Amino acid sequence: MSIERHHTNQRMSQIVKHNGTAYLSGQVGTAGESVTKQTETILQKIDGLLTEAGSDREHVLQAIIWLADMADFAEMNAVWDAWVPEGQAPARACGEAKLARPDFTVEITVIAAIKG
Repeated sequence: MSIERHHTNQRMSQIVKHNGTAYLSGQVGTAGESVTKQTETILQKIDGLLTEAGSDREHVLQAIIWLADMADFAEMNAVWDAWVPEGQAPARACGEAKLARPDFTVEITVIAAIKG
């Protein structure tokens, strides 16, 4: 079984594909923007990476979401709920964490099945 790595540097790969599954690294938005805008940007990045990996949002198996402040849960969820296809919600966890920079408010990573 081969492992494919895409957009790789010394620290990480943006996409790792193995055995019909795509693993995406954590995605962040533009530092300092609102929770809504950061979440929208993150989900756009995820859409692009999923397409590149041969998947899409209907094939997301699991999502892990980190918020800098759980008080932003409802704001992030408003964007998330509009992005997830009806009836295709993945297994999901969401928690509060200190993110890499104080002006990041959201980070999301997903695991998805590769289509076909």
